[in-house]
Amino acid sequence: MSRGKRYTDEFKTEAVKQVVERGYTVNEVAERLGVCTKTLYQWRSDQHGSSQQIKSSDDQAEIVRLKTELNRVTEERDILKKGRKVLCQQPRVKYAFIRDHSDEFSIKTMCRVFKLHRSGFYAWLNRPVSNRALEDRRLLTLIRESYMASGATYGSPWIHKDLREAGETCSVHRVAKIMRDNKLRAQIDYKRRYIKGGKAGKIADNILARQFNPDAPNQAWVSDITYVRTYEGFLYVATVLDLFSRRIVGWSMDKTMDRHLVIKALMMAVWQRQPKHEVLVHSDQGSQYASHDYLAFMSENNLKPSMSRRGNCHDNAVAESFFATFKKRVTKRKIYPTREEAKTEIFNFIEMFYNPIKRHSHTGGVSPAKFEETYYLESTHV
Repeated sequence: MSRGKRYTDEFKTEAVKQVVERGYTVNEVAERLGVCTKTLYQWRSDQHGSSQQIKSSDDQAEIVRLKTELNRVTEERDILKKGRKVLCQQPRVKYAFIRDHSDEFSIKTMCRVFKLHRSGFYAWLNRPVSNRALEDRRLLTLIRESYMASGATYGSPWIHKDLREAGETCSVHRVAKIMRDNKLRAQIDYKRRYIKGGKAGKIADNILARQFNPDAPNQAWVSDITYVRTYEGFLYVATVLDLFSRRIVGWSMDKTMDRHLVIKALMMAVWQRQPKHEVLVHSDQGSQYASHDYLAFMSENNLKPSMSRRGNCHDNAVAESFFATFKKRVTKRKIYPTREEAKTEIFNFIEMFYNPIKRHSHTGGVSPAKFEETYYLESTHV
């Protein structure tokens, strides 16, 4: 095994998609993923250099026209859907709706849909407003940005931390009131039943024993599997999470839920982290984790297995918690058209949001990447 980091082909493919399909810059993607820009450019060149097809200008123009028309019709439909309660109201009520949704829809389009003149809207808008109302309106824009960036999973405490880091001085109570007045609520976790008992596994005991707070990275990892629905069938996702920082250090996605899925996720974790000492890897008693190939890979890479008691989800509560967040943020009530689209969305969540940005109470309100960065900086000064 080489000293430098190694990346799976799956990781490279999804990293390139962040630039090609999702509009991130190469520098932004490289910074969040911890790779150099030259490497990311090379990955993009390898994947698209020889297969890029040039579309005719007429076809491209037609596509642009159709997309523009679709966007227009979609916007008008969404305006009517959200504004159906004000369609028969007085102009001032419609003006308030236009003001409150001006960051979501075009003012020109809303005025056309509600059969209003823009001059009348701007005259109403420029009337005197209290300083506090103006400040609340400004804060609402910042709050919405943080709320949407979190996938609607942040409540007022985390959004307040975002605002404080950005230099704002408002209180958490003011943030909560603005969110409440504008119906911005953090999504509530799924409820599920847990079984308290359960027998120990035949392959490995519950060595972790719910000790979810190691004092350094690469001491204990937890792994689990979930699925995502697509119209092509299920897409199975396996992850490996470092309990120290709650960072996802390995993942894999495939259409089959077999031993290769969990081995690839664990392989990514080993390549990324390159642990120097034995690592405890905790999982449930699934057949994938009990397979000969999986256990052989662990033995070859100085990894020690630990397994939850049968039917006891609390023994792997951190992995369960991550997938609860994952489902709220990415897959809640959603069926993807294809597995490839699902893969791109999941990669974006893990590598572009969860690891570098998502705040955790376990880490004192900072992201997993920031928490580890602080740990290593403090370690070098000791």
